[in-house]
Amino acid sequence: MVHQEKHDSTRSYIFGFILSIVLTIIPLVLGLNHILSTVPLIIAILTMAILQFLVQLFFFMHIRESERPGYNIMALVLGVIFVITIVASSVWIMSFNSQVQ
Repeated sequence: MVHQEKHDSTRSYIFGFILSIVLTIIPLVLGLNHILSTVPLIIAILTMAILQFLVQLFFFMHIRESERPGYNIMALVLGVIFVITIVASSVWIMSFNSQVQ
């Protein structure tokens, strides 16, 4: 039973790793080869980033494999709040930086 669990975990890690590589290469190719115009390119990159985020959560951080998944979800929500705050603050600072100088 333990051997099968380890085998499934190894298979899951390999699948997650390959999926992460693919989700990294797609926006890179789209951006370097100018396949899409600006707005669809940004949407494609954001979509790949969200998918990459979900792959990391489920395949590597094991968000669903806990005795108490509620704590994982609360930590995830807090992390998302931090990320949104940092990104929004950075964009706000960069957008008004030219007016300060």
